[in-house]
Amino acid sequence: MSWTLITNDDGIGAPGLHALAAAAVAAGQRVVVAAPAEQSSGAGASIMADQRNGRVPVRRHELPGLDGVPAYGVSAQPAFIAFAAMRGWFAEPPTLVLSGINEGANLGRAIAHSGTVGAALTAGRFGVRALAVSLDSDDTPAGTDPGWAVAAGLVPEVLELLARTPEGTVLTLNVPDLPADQLGELRVATLATKGKVEFRVHNLDDDQIGVHSITPPGTAEPGSDVALLSAGHPTLTAVRSVGEDAGLPLADLLTRR
Repeated sequence: MSWTLITNDDGIGAPGLHALAAAAVAAGQRVVVAAPAEQSSGAGASIMADQRNGRVPVRRHELPGLDGVPAYGVSAQPAFIAFAAMRGWFAEPPTLVLSGINEGANLGRAIAHSGTVGAALTAGRFGVRALAVSLDSDDTPAGTDPGWAVAAGLVPEVLELLARTPEGTVLTLNVPDLPADQLGELRVATLATKGKVEFRVHNLDDDQIGVHSITPPGTAEPGSDVALLSAGHPTLTAVRSVGEDAGLPLADLLTRR
């Protein structure tokens, strides 16, 4: 029986997770929610978990507006949750994995560090279609709720598109935090060389290093996810997990030693 796993990296209590699960249910998906018990942003595709004698703690939850939907808080990173779902946690593995809705965009090559995208890429490695959804809410005014419903409203359209792709396809959707009537059209985007923000690290002393975020200088490449999102467009990008670099003539280099 086909079913959909909903996960994220913001944790089981995140409103974006609940909005994504509700959108999947409304689209006719049979849903199980399993998300980290704690905030796990930046986890990438880590499969670390709080293992105790080979057991990972799991707790059942009731999620608002999702009566009857099984939901679990797991003491593990999001990619571990996707991995566990594929490798025997349930009677059958999911046929679709949705990850998000992340609080903050996941853009450029920096998506390698995103737990939201990491869960989707893990599913793709097992030949399962997956979608990571992120809302560009970093600049949402204080006291204003991010537009989860607007981002969730794009999910059914993207799921129809995803269903027509090969098994193992992974898509990442980024949505501007704008009212629905102010959104640009959904655009296919390349990954920007740099994300919307970058981290800078500097030495403080022998016991500490300092970390802060900056906006990268210069203009994002035309057609990239950073450029299109900044122009008000939701962006869709197909991504893949780690693979060989077939373009590097490594064998030739070895023979020339």
